[in-house]
Amino acid sequence: MLDDLPRGRRPALAEKYAQRPLWARLWPAVSTRLSRHPLWIKVTRKPLHARVVKYALGSVVAFITGNIAFMLLYVAGTSTTVCSVGGFIAAAIPNWILNRRWAWQRQGRPPARQIVGYIAVSIGVLVATSAATGWTNAQVQSIPNHHGLRLLIVTASYVAVTIALFVVKFAIYEYWVFSERSRVRAAL
Repeated sequence: MLDDLPRGRRPALAEKYAQRPLWARLWPAVSTRLSRHPLWIKVTRKPLHARVVKYALGSVVAFITGNIAFMLLYVAGTSTTVCSVGGFIAAAIPNWILNRRWAWQRQGRPPARQIVGYIAVSIGVLVATSAATGWTNAQVQSIPNHHGLRLLIVTASYVAVTIALFVVKFAIYEYWVFSERSRVRAAL
């Protein structure tokens, strides 16, 4: 990278590069290596396949952050609605960034359709997870609170709803929220 620059600019850029955190210095090398891997090339050959794979990977990141937040809030003794909202917020932020910028390759200021559509989908998911975890929590009240089984069952209901809505969310994102032209509006 530095060999491609004129000699006078190399030291200043090298200093700036060395001041970046380790993960930021390693990321270009890692992403370049992964993007050249035969399996990555095979699964991302077609644009739709690439979006599905990137959406799935972004959803894994959101899934992990959301579940960690949900479990921590549940262990802290908050209501399942608060747990669902906390898990939702912890998942929605990386999910928006990874979906919009990486999976669908959208840059710049998002149009209103993307913001409103994403918020509408997110509210639907939030309502579904809150209802499912609230119902599940009411059903497991006979299990003593200090056992990990109650946490496991209530978290499993949160996970089940999240997984069930995975494909539905992708379809809405693909055909309406992040599409170049709203195919939903064109069909009406």
